[in-house]
Amino acid sequence: MCVNLGATSTLEALPGKGEITVTIDGNEEEAPVTRSALAKVLGKKKLDITVSTELDLPIGQGFGTSASGSLSSAHALTEVLDLPFNVALRAAHEAEIENHTGLGDVAALSRGGITFRKTEGIPPYGRIDRINAEPDVVLCVVGGPINTREILTNHNKRRIVTQVGRECVEKMASAPTLSNLMRLSREFMKRSDLATKEVEEAVRAAEDFGPASMVMLGNSVFTTGNAKEQQRVLAERGKTYKAKVDWRGPRILVSSEPGTEP
Repeated sequence: MCVNLGATSTLEALPGKGEITVTIDGNEEEAPVTRSALAKVLGKKKLDITVSTELDLPIGQGFGTSASGSLSSAHALTEVLDLPFNVALRAAHEAEIENHTGLGDVAALSRGGITFRKTEGIPPYGRIDRINAEPDVVLCVVGGPINTREILTNHNKRRIVTQVGRECVEKMASAPTLSNLMRLSREFMKRSDLATKEVEEAVRAAEDFGPASMVMLGNSVFTTGNAKEQQRVLAERGKTYKAKVDWRGPRILVSSEPGTEP
């Protein structure tokens, strides 16, 4: 589910030695996923890259910030270098997989909306459909970050996630609707055994006013029911955010002046 809270990156490319500097929310960071994605787009070009990314949602809570941050940065660089968007998409997707921070987030972000990926991978390899729905979404962070890398590199957890996920995808394919998505998300949360006690309690509280489930992979929840009431009960458990579905996907907000050097 792509929401209108995401990542905005401002990038500058100047002649240099190929050095990359990444700032996230005002602080210079190692940012291995973004750095890797930019290096893939840059290739052998001798440019020094400086990118500043502002995030609307916290890191490490399943909101796909590594994917959105790396994709927005890579997309900005492809704009500067006059390269197609698919170059940025591939670079960010590969960077996520190599750094064990996600598997399908970049593919979901490629189109926006509520996505249902029938086959893995980014376009044109992966098959991505969208569910037509406009829910008011409430997000809530109820605990500390979860290390995605630890789960994706744990054989037993990966096996369970893969098995349960495959079954849920098959059920989703038979009825690709928002209500089924929420029901299956809840089923996946329960059967995968990834939810913390705080997440389970928050989901139960929010379910009094509509569907709710765990954001994968974070100590956070998302809801699509009575937004006002769900935000009220969740605010007692953590920081909340109200969001809408974003249907436009990644886009350039301000381009460089025509004719200027990169």
